[in-house]
Amino acid sequence: MCLTARAQVFLVYFQPMTDLEAKKNELYELLGLADKESRLAEIDRELANPASWSDHQAAARLGRERSRINDLLNQWLEAETPESLAELERAAVMRGPHDSGGAVLSIHAGSGGTEAMDWASMLERMYRRWAELHHLSLDELDRSVGEEAGIKSVTMELDGSFVYGRLKSEAGVHRLVRISPFDSDKARHTSFALVEVVPIVENIVVEIDPKDLKVDFYRSGGHGGQNVNKVSTAVRLTHLPTGIVVNCQNERSQAQNREKAMQVLLSKLVALQEQTHAATVTELRGEHHQAAWGNQIRSYVLQPYQLVKDHRTEYSETDPTAVLDGKIDGFIDAWLKYNVDSK
Repeated sequence: MCLTARAQVFLVYFQPMTDLEAKKNELYELLGLADKESRLAEIDRELANPASWSDHQAAARLGRERSRINDLLNQWLEAETPESLAELERAAVMRGPHDSGGAVLSIHAGSGGTEAMDWASMLERMYRRWAELHHLSLDELDRSVGEEAGIKSVTMELDGSFVYGRLKSEAGVHRLVRISPFDSDKARHTSFALVEVVPIVENIVVEIDPKDLKVDFYRSGGHGGQNVNKVSTAVRLTHLPTGIVVNCQNERSQAQNREKAMQVLLSKLVALQEQTHAATVTELRGEHHQAAWGNQIRSYVLQPYQLVKDHRTEYSETDPTAVLDGKIDGFIDAWLKYNVDSK
């Protein structure tokens, strides 16, 4: 009987482990490690050519790709126990075109003033802690702080193996229910925040009509809204047809901020194009990008009881403190299994 690739993934990832060596061999095939070994040799040949270093950005991209492939191959070589195979099993499920790379994660406070902005900052801490637990690199690209507490928005770039494949499960509206620390009456409040996740797409070739792009420059703002620069080094790009806005203020110069903002914008356009099956970026329109507030993917209830529940998978945990401290892998694994089961 011939199994489809997805059925094979299901058998490997979600069935009891009996023979480690046999399962390891299956994972070698499912992960396409033979092709990755060939690609690694090809990258090494390119990097050994002095001419390849004339384009520092291209060389850096090759270096990141090499690091991800090498990490995966070493992980497979050193896997000797069920625990050490866990990450490889996740990787076998994450078969999307951008799943193996990094991601840009943005958090936006919903309506509700200080409450929502404080909730957005709690989510930011959760994802920062998750990145620390997985030893991932994290660079902050933009931040807008709240007037009294919390943040209005933040954008972070996380790089490492299969970061996007895992974090794309977090995209959507997150809902918090708690007794408000800002309410003297100690009333229960519900707050919302939107999490956006797009892949870091390397070697992007996307044509944008200059008249579709609005570019604004402004001063980089520090905590409390104070200006940390006397010149306008921060950059805001607005793609007029879709309404996508990208800010970048943490690089050293205006040129660097513009370059990083353009990279994020292009990644968002590619992700939106794939999501809507548009043939070209020019077909994209703003209605595809509107956030569906209220359609929460997950609820975090701190009072009157304690529960974190994902409304897509029905997976839940009763220790919100641990979840908000970055321990979200249970939700990610449940989402990966849910997606395999539903296709």
